[in-house]
Amino acid sequence: MIYKNEINKDYIKRIDTALKFIENNLDAELSLASVSNIAHYSPFHFHRIFKAIIGETLNAYIVRKRIEKAAAVLIRKKEVTITELSQQYGFNSNSSFTRSFKSFYGVSPSEFREASPGKYSKISKVESKNGQENTIFEKYICNINNHLNWITMNATIEIKEIPELNFASITHIGINGIENVFNRLIKWGNSKGLMEKPETKMARIFHDSFKITSPDKVRMSVCILTDTIFETEGEVSNINIKAGRYIVGRFEITPEGFEKSWSSLFIWMNENGYKKAEENPFEIYHNDFRQHPEGKCTVDFYIPIE
Repeated sequence: MIYKNEINKDYIKRIDTALKFIENNLDAELSLASVSNIAHYSPFHFHRIFKAIIGETLNAYIVRKRIEKAAAVLIRKKEVTITELSQQYGFNSNSSFTRSFKSFYGVSPSEFREASPGKYSKISKVESKNGQENTIFEKYICNINNHLNWITMNATIEIKEIPELNFASITHIGINGIENVFNRLIKWGNSKGLMEKPETKMARIFHDSFKITSPDKVRMSVCILTDTIFETEGEVSNINIKAGRYIVGRFEITPEGFEKSWSSLFIWMNENGYKKAEENPFEIYHNDFRQHPEGKCTVDFYIPIE
């Protein structure tokens, strides 16, 4: 058994490498041997460390990620059939895919698709073992006017072409303990002289969606936006966002307003006919809310679009 105080930065770094490999190969065969080899551990040792850090076995994690990936495709790509999704993500049949999907979301893939943004849901309540509240898209569908009014009052929105962005990052899973991760990264940034530069910004990249993944399992990267070249060191690694077209919403909000702001921006995207691209959404912060007289963050939300 591996205890929490045994989980060091090298473990986290290697598991992070494995998570990125899994994310990029969900439509391929992912065996314990192949994934543990990427992390440079024996299969036995990797299995123990992975469970200790992630809180799930490797197989359970891969199945969950495939189901969540399929859910994301159901939302964004109406032309992809259930059969195609079943085959792409390694299920033996439509029925086995449907059973696995329903065990997570409480509804079949086709019912889930009917509940996606832009349609009025036929599903009034979903009991999801992934932890979503009451209805999957309650905030997206039932309160559209409320959210659009929120956008009008709290944000300015632009469509921008942005260049490639480079970040120093620490991977974190779940919403608990996030402040500690920011503090560790800032400490590292101070040791490199990055925090003294006026162009340095803190940021957060979301690799999972809160509307699909349980909050305690959402993977994110806590980041420093920087053009400074640095070596990967301990838990701090390099990550980049590809150049592309983005919806950019500038908000001035308290920390409690982040969830509603993200929901509102996605509704704005749907209502204005844009489609999310494959890249990950992210936030860039322009101030420290603890130093603001009203405790507010000035933050840009970025949604990649096709």
